[in-house]
Amino acid sequence: MALAFDRGRRPRLLVLPALFDEANKLRRLIAEVMRRLDLSGVDSFLPDFPGCNESREPLETQTLDGWRGAAQAAAAHFGATHVLAVRAGCLIAPAALPGWRYAPTTGAKVLRSLLRARTITAREAGRVETVEKLSVLARKQGVELAGWKIGSMMFSALEKAVANTDSQQALIDQGDIGKGSLWLRAEPGDDPEQADMLAALVAMGMLQS
Repeated sequence: MALAFDRGRRPRLLVLPALFDEANKLRRLIAEVMRRLDLSGVDSFLPDFPGCNESREPLETQTLDGWRGAAQAAAAHFGATHVLAVRAGCLIAPAALPGWRYAPTTGAKVLRSLLRARTITAREAGRVETVEKLSVLARKQGVELAGWKIGSMMFSALEKAVANTDSQQALIDQGDIGKGSLWLRAEPGDDPEQADMLAALVAMGMLQS
């Protein structure tokens, strides 16, 4: 399954979403960027990765290398000419595909945010959990964080994962498209001006290449 704007045009963009909780907070922004790209003459594709959204695969069995392979397969399937990787989506972006990395983060930072959220929820429920003990548990048998069942192999790989700096993708900082990072909001949100700016940067690069 994929959100797709496909009119058979030459510019074809594979979109790799943020991971876990950040994917929910940024999905509206990414969908609006894709709609704007469609109006600019760019086809775009946002696939569901194994274990996510409409996928029937269990999330707890997925690995980071498996998602990297899925990204490669999606690029080939859709005939992508470029990639836009978002946040931790940069960790699985095909290095040889030109495009952009929007506000890349590390796997360790993604996990830290999820682990802290779980410890806060536990404290509010009268339980004592620590990031350190949860991490030890996760490396051995996996862990559920903010509703996401992350397997031990995925957790261990994310702890060390960083975006490939030798990739063909240019960096887009948050400040390049506006103030206020949507992934830091308590609830999913929208920002039409940020969507305008991000879509314009990508469309300009694709249509001029």
